[in-house]
Amino acid sequence: MLHALVAEAAQQTEEHGVDLPMPPLAFGIVAICILLAMLLVTWAFKNSGTRH
Repeated sequence: MLHALVAEAAQQTEEHGVDLPMPPLAFGIVAICILLAMLLVTWAFKNSGTRH
């Protein structure tokens, strides 16, 4: 289903000449950075439940 949505968005972009706000690779880099930040926050609270 996700592939169909991406394909449809790409097709509309080509047909109507709508530009994305940044290159597709940048979307992936931003997503990975956000996921790594969430992982670091989760890791920071790893042992907080057993301290008290």
